[in-house]
Amino acid sequence: MTEQRAYAAAGVDIAARSRFAAGLPGILAKTRRPEVLSDAGPFSGLFRLGAKYRDPVLAASADGIGTKVKVQLAAGRLDLCGADILGHSVNDILACGAEPLFFLDYIAGNGLTHEQKTTLVEGVARACADAGCALLGGETADMPDVYAMGDFDLAGFIVGVVERDRIIDGSKVAAGDVLIGIPSSGLHTNGFSLARKVLGIADGEPDTETRRRLDERPPILGGRALGEALLATHRPYNREIVPILERVHGIAHITGGGYTENVPRILPDGLTAVFETKAWPVLPVFQLIQQRGEIAPQEMYEVFNMGLGLVVMVAPEDAAGVLDAIPEALRVGEITPDRGRRVELRGL
Repeated sequence: MTEQRAYAAAGVDIAARSRFAAGLPGILAKTRRPEVLSDAGPFSGLFRLGAKYRDPVLAASADGIGTKVKVQLAAGRLDLCGADILGHSVNDILACGAEPLFFLDYIAGNGLTHEQKTTLVEGVARACADAGCALLGGETADMPDVYAMGDFDLAGFIVGVVERDRIIDGSKVAAGDVLIGIPSSGLHTNGFSLARKVLGIADGEPDTETRRRLDERPPILGGRALGEALLATHRPYNREIVPILERVHGIAHITGGGYTENVPRILPDGLTAVFETKAWPVLPVFQLIQQRGEIAPQEMYEVFNMGLGLVVMVAPEDAAGVLDAIPEALRVGEITPDRGRRVELRGL
């Protein structure tokens, strides 16, 4: 037995990996920006900042899309994974005012086919192109004995840039500032471990039962399939936020940990963010999860975004202008003086 065949028998097919890698330059080329100095192949990607910026500061973030991948795999919708990881990553660096420059993906799994891997990378490339972000490279790892056969994970690493004097770090947030929320598309990429458990989706049941449950159309969803509601991708907010950045004091991306963990990250000491929970509609998919899981309202807001994917903090005199600039945005609360850095959820 040759070394290569022995490796394939152990779960890693070098020949198949080489065939997959051969198609990557064409995929990455669709996201190329003028600053990119290297194509797929070298050990590292190269990106030139150039003289465009006065005092550039790099912003970086790494994240994954959690156990949502199990739902996407069960539904045969791996094409949606790229939009999820890119949307999440863009919003994380947008929170400090940064423009996305380039992205790298990391796919690890066991037994993914050539077609599945290509679908994943093509999805990332499409999302990068939509965001004007170069897909600079990445890694695809076959990891038998770490992942069960057919399972995988997708992580992403984004780098952006912001002028130093335009960094949004929350230091301008003050008592009296208005909280403005922008609607989410659904769960985005958070809370799926709880949602899957409550709904019985990709939670150890047979594949045929998973697909049946994804096709279910609960009345509360207004005729929408449960799978469609769960698979709605993580919405990026850069197009809405960039035009009003100079009026923004703080930005909170409502991801894992909901409101109680994410909003305090941008609050100065001695301030509380008071949310009027009746000020925005809770999406039906969250109502379904809460009802079936008999989950307390407080915990729902500690886990899920509950209908708002991003919250911005602006001075009272700027609130009307921001609401006009983003028609779907809603006034959802205010900043008040208080001890510590905390969140108050009124109306639960």
